[in-house]
Amino acid sequence: MVPVELARLVQYDNAEQQFIHLREVGGTRGFPIVIGENEANEIRRVVTGQRTERPLTHQLAYQAIRELGCDLLRVDIVDLRSNTFFAQIVLHDGQGAIRTVLDARPSDALALALRAKCPVRVAESVLASLRPDQGPEPEEKPEKE
Repeated sequence: MVPVELARLVQYDNAEQQFIHLREVGGTRGFPIVIGENEANEIRRVVTGQRTERPLTHQLAYQAIRELGCDLLRVDIVDLRSNTFFAQIVLHDGQGAIRTVLDARPSDALALALRAKCPVRVAESVLASLRPDQGPEPEEKPEKE
């Protein structure tokens, strides 16, 4: 497994598809993942430290995990099939023992990982199957600031 970090979040006005770009920590490989607008907005909230008056879905999920005595140990992007990424959220108890592994979309998993400040990793097999910065990205639409 290869540690990765959020390199950038690209949001387009009036578009259903948004993008996160992940890059290898200390390396040169990176790639985008297409995500939805809600997930992009949550990632932006976490990155900018924006607070909401009431918990939104990802905030509620993270709070529920914590209240049930677990925390995120790590997020792993484990597969790429038919142009779809697959992720797992690894939860542990207070002593570090793994409690469970949950299947998740990478966008949801990353939103939770950023909130929990836990590592994100990608399977070497996934990275090996990608070209550098592979993925569709419209070029004519300006990024949100």
